[in-house]
Amino acid sequence: MEVNAAAIKNKGLEKSRKKEQWRKFFKVLFGRKIVLVSFIGVMIFVFIAVFAPLLVPHDPNKTNLMDSLKKPGLEYLFGTDNSGRDVLSRVIYGTRISLVVGVLAVMIACAIGTFFGMAAGFFGGAVDDVINRVSEAIRSIPQIVFAMALCAVLGGGIINLSIVLGISNMAIYIRMMRGQVLSIKETDYIMAGKLQGNGNFRLMFRHILPNSISPIIVTMTQQVGQTILAEAGLSFLGLGISQPTASWGSIVSDGRSFLLQNPTFSIAPGICIALLVIFLNTLGDGVRDALDPRLRGEI
Repeated sequence: MEVNAAAIKNKGLEKSRKKEQWRKFFKVLFGRKIVLVSFIGVMIFVFIAVFAPLLVPHDPNKTNLMDSLKKPGLEYLFGTDNSGRDVLSRVIYGTRISLVVGVLAVMIACAIGTFFGMAAGFFGGAVDDVINRVSEAIRSIPQIVFAMALCAVLGGGIINLSIVLGISNMAIYIRMMRGQVLSIKETDYIMAGKLQGNGNFRLMFRHILPNSISPIIVTMTQQVGQTILAEAGLSFLGLGISQPTASWGSIVSDGRSFLLQNPTFSIAPGICIALLVIFLNTLGDGVRDALDPRLRGEI
């Protein structure tokens, strides 16, 4: 009975400690108003992406040459493009494409980069040398150039573009995880795990990875905005999302030739790109600060 009572007490203390940690996390995260505003802004874009079919006033892909290049008005709040499609509806659907590609690409980059980064730091030797050389080769090429080359090989589309941007970003996670593993693998609890007979992969995924999760989360949050910007750039160049699928980058590209007839055609998606990237980067800075134990008062 005493053992059960002690176990229940310890479980309660553990829950209380976790609640206190979460309370401190959100207190630091939303301690700055600019981070709170950025979080609300990101949630608005997520809401628009999820409920896009219910929010659009017109079919985003329906063409009507009779309404070509109409200026903003009551029927078309952002006007129409050169094919008579509603710009507002296409911008709303473009939110979904940008967020899906951005999040999916970052998840691919994180999964691949984290695995190879852990392998390089943990095993060292030839494994470390090979992975490092490949990572350095990728980092030596500008991201947009590397992504353009991969797009030329794999083609466009949401899945292919996500894979391309994921591969071009994975070197960041390889470098980060390698450094984390090198600083963690010689600690006492890892040595104790080895003495207990734990296998290498168990040590990597059960002990090293959980203790390296904070910088991964921060990097992922900051990388989403940069990936969305890269996707818009590739779509602007005609290498990303193909027509008639609505993408912010492709809308900006289509509208640059009609700035005098309907400037909103190109300006509206450009403003959306800028706002979402700023919101995500600011939120990423806030998450980084909230995960810092010094700012949470734990050190």
